Amino acid sequence: MMEKIDTCYGPIDAAIFEKLKNIELIIFDVDGTLTDAGVYLDAKDGEYKKFNTKDGLGIMNLLKSGLKAAVITGRTSPLTVRRMKEVHIDYILQGQLDKRPALDKLCNDFNLTPDKIAVIGDDLNDLPLFQRVGFSACPKDAHSYIQKIASIVLHRDGGHGAGRELCDLLMMAHGLLNTDGGPK
Repeated sequence: MMEKIDTCYGPIDAAIFEKLKNIELIIFDVDGTLTDAGVYLDAKDGEYKKFNTKDGLGIMNLLKSGLKAAVITGRTSPLTVRRMKEVHIDYILQGQLDKRPALDKLCNDFNLTPDKIAVIGDDLNDLPLFQRVGFSACPKDAHSYIQKIASIVLHRDGGHGAGRELCDLLMMAHGLLNTDGGPK
């Protein structure tokens, strides 16, 4: 039987924590991962997205701890840049219909091999990343195939704390956060 570690998100396989110990960078997808996948359009050219502040605090805590974060997203939106700047993510690669070259750029910029990278995404356009990185996670409401191949299916939906959950699990694995979610 696989050993489990009790966390504030429920029991997590110890093997997940072992994999997360090697991760130095999380790549976030945006729509469906850091948002609920809704894109709200007004009668003109306005666009609105709802980001989760818990995800934002998790990202800021992660960065403050010395781990790294970046965004690779298929869409281009000034709202994404604005929100990522608020949570201190400087590496924002938008309009990436093929996300492989963006991953190569991040590997080069951060001087990391893909096995040191985790990705969180929710749909088939994230598949090329899932196939190359050391760890993959998806929200509970991700596409069924992505759920099937992810290293972990998180307990939270996209835009409802999935990003925070992964940040917390990574920090727990690195010994930067207690498994009950409390600070060290």
